[in-house]
Amino acid sequence: MKLGLFGINVGLFANDPSAAVSVAQAAERAGWDSVWTGEHFVLPDPATPDSPAPPDTPFLDPWIALTNIAGATETLLLGTGVTVVPLYEPVALAKQVVSLDRVSKGRLLFGVGVGYLGAEFDAFGVSFATRGKATDDALDVVHALWCEASPVATYLGRTIRHVRAEPRPLRADGPPLVVGGYAPASYKRAVRRGHGWYGFDLDPAAARRAIDGLRRAAAEVDRPTTLGPLEISVTPPGRCEINAALVEEYRSLGVSRLVVHPPWRHVRNVGYLVDFIEATAAEVG
Repeated sequence: MKLGLFGINVGLFANDPSAAVSVAQAAERAGWDSVWTGEHFVLPDPATPDSPAPPDTPFLDPWIALTNIAGATETLLLGTGVTVVPLYEPVALAKQVVSLDRVSKGRLLFGVGVGYLGAEFDAFGVSFATRGKATDDALDVVHALWCEASPVATYLGRTIRHVRAEPRPLRADGPPLVVGGYAPASYKRAVRRGHGWYGFDLDPAAARRAIDGLRRAAAEVDRPTTLGPLEISVTPPGRCEINAALVEEYRSLGVSRLVVHPPWRHVRNVGYLVDFIEATAAEVG
């Protein structure tokens, strides 16, 4: 089982980016596979039922946070968990992603999703209702700019042509794409174009339901053989103790990476986080 650490740009790490470097280096030394950002530009104030965190929770920009870590690590993978694609202009997003891909020497895992927080879409003036189409169109634009000699792509009715974006990604098809989301459309998007799928805050029962959804999607849409098997990454609920028994339960479902959110009692202190990282690595083996 691979181990990833979630929230490397949130809270303590947003207020003190040097703490993120220290913890990422500890994870790399302990054999962890990756670190992952969360992404929210704004949060509802006052909090609403769909708020992921209190309104005063600090989030650092994922691209800057991961670039900071990339320069201080060598093998650790850097995941966005996830980029809310409809909130980005796709030409700019293509440049941001390929820049981090180059800076990190190919260690980026490009996690994407359609988003769910209505207040965030309102703040951007972006349609919540069309976020699925916006995501697919944007990913088409990004892929065309990365991979096609004379790219032509349409983004919500706007045609992009007669342009070129250099440099290209290190891989011919770009960094591995990891698709998040629990709707049937998200499962189909993962099967059709993702190297992996990512589920957040899922206990084993919820992970099983999601994987069943991915299997149904695989029976309905074609998957390019060049993508290989779909890698499943899951963040367990914060209340779960990460031990060998829990890891085996997820592994039996087909999960190959746990992107762990440290217990809240650990996330305010670098020393506690390093202890957690080392103890979890030892427990998982």
